[in-house]
Amino acid sequence: MNNLLLLILDNWKAKKLGKPAIVKRQQLRLAEMVKFARQNSPYYKKLYEGLPENIEDVSLLPATNKKKLMEFFDDWCTDRTVTLSKVRELVSNPDLIGEKFLGKYTVATTSGTTGSPGIFLLDDRSMSITSALAFRMLSSWLGFTDVLKIIAGRGKMAMVMATGGHFASSIAAARMSKSRGKSFLALSAHKPMPELVTALNKFRPVLLAPYASMGALLASEQEAGRLNIKPVLLALSAEGLAESEYIRIAKAFDSKVGNSYAATECPFFSYSCREGWLHTNSDWVIAEPVDANYKAIPAGVQSHTVLISNLANRIQPILRYDLGDSIILRPDPCPCGNKLPAIKVTGRSSDVVNFLNEQGEQVSVPPLAFGILVDHIQGIERTQIVQTAPTNLKVRLRYSDATNQDAIWEEVHNAITNLLNERGLNNITVERASEPPEQSSGGKFREVIPFKKQ
Repeated sequence: MNNLLLLILDNWKAKKLGKPAIVKRQQLRLAEMVKFARQNSPYYKKLYEGLPENIEDVSLLPATNKKKLMEFFDDWCTDRTVTLSKVRELVSNPDLIGEKFLGKYTVATTSGTTGSPGIFLLDDRSMSITSALAFRMLSSWLGFTDVLKIIAGRGKMAMVMATGGHFASSIAAARMSKSRGKSFLALSAHKPMPELVTALNKFRPVLLAPYASMGALLASEQEAGRLNIKPVLLALSAEGLAESEYIRIAKAFDSKVGNSYAATECPFFSYSCREGWLHTNSDWVIAEPVDANYKAIPAGVQSHTVLISNLANRIQPILRYDLGDSIILRPDPCPCGNKLPAIKVTGRSSDVVNFLNEQGEQVSVPPLAFGILVDHIQGIERTQIVQTAPTNLKVRLRYSDATNQDAIWEEVHNAITNLLNERGLNNITVERASEPPEQSSGGKFREVIPFKKQ
């Protein structure tokens, strides 16, 4: 607890003192992280051969990405007792969600926006820093009156997130269920909307934390009068929405709406302000907007991708890591007064998939509901679900098991069909594509592509 309080105090000082204090912390923490990685990770020791002993300029480092790090997983980890085979034993067991690996590491899995699977370990130091930065985020969103309302509502919190796997949100939910008991409710994004509405109306949370696309769907339920809750704050995550959607959600619930842009690789990356910008916690993460050749681009210009350096997590150092998302760095101070750098994310907006049922009524399904299902199926390297019409889905697959494609497809088809049937969408055709997943013009693979009228 004392360590957490010291971290909160240091984070407050850095934010208040502004850019000079942030740059000083960045340089010191980067130098420490690079030194630690070189000494304890065979992967980084080899990668950084020939570089200066003391690194305070992140641009001197070569870039990495998920595929490279997963390929050299055992050598990447700084704890030599960690092996990929051992970690996979834990993540293959859904009963162990939230349990620590080797008694000291949190393990989270993700397919990410690129669809390439990843397994990430977080040490206790990183988790403490994440908690301290969550306090910074919440204190920027909530005022004194808001806190009183939350206390009056007994701090009841509900999450609507991915379940059934070792996802970051599932881990958080599992641990909060143990620590908060009846004041916490975890709901699966798999559930049909009527079931979610019924559960939320009964629980009446004062804090609601759904995926952003699910937040938009719940706002529609609130507008229609089927959902009737009064949260003090909606903390959205995982996906980006249009600015008009954040405004609509806030109006529907008469609530404050906060949005965090983060990743399993860096769970404390950024948080939103009232001006609609995202402020990066740059005392603990370095974000570099770059072009396709990893060269720095000016503020105000849309990047090809962003390289991040996580300065907190030592078990798996994330240094100049290609996150795969396009951002714009604000060139001037943000009018909200927050001195941390401000960005907008332009390449991570996931649309809700809208279908028409047999009665001609629109039924909406969040894109993550599909990704969660397919992530559990063995033998698939990459998936892309394309809505080609309001009543048709085409599934593109790249197989890692070339000998068993028909059986894998049958499992995929059954999973998606069952998901749709649960929502009364028995009329949707799910077809197997002959072509593999395709890249967008920006070089990324979108996992779910909603139908767009021409």
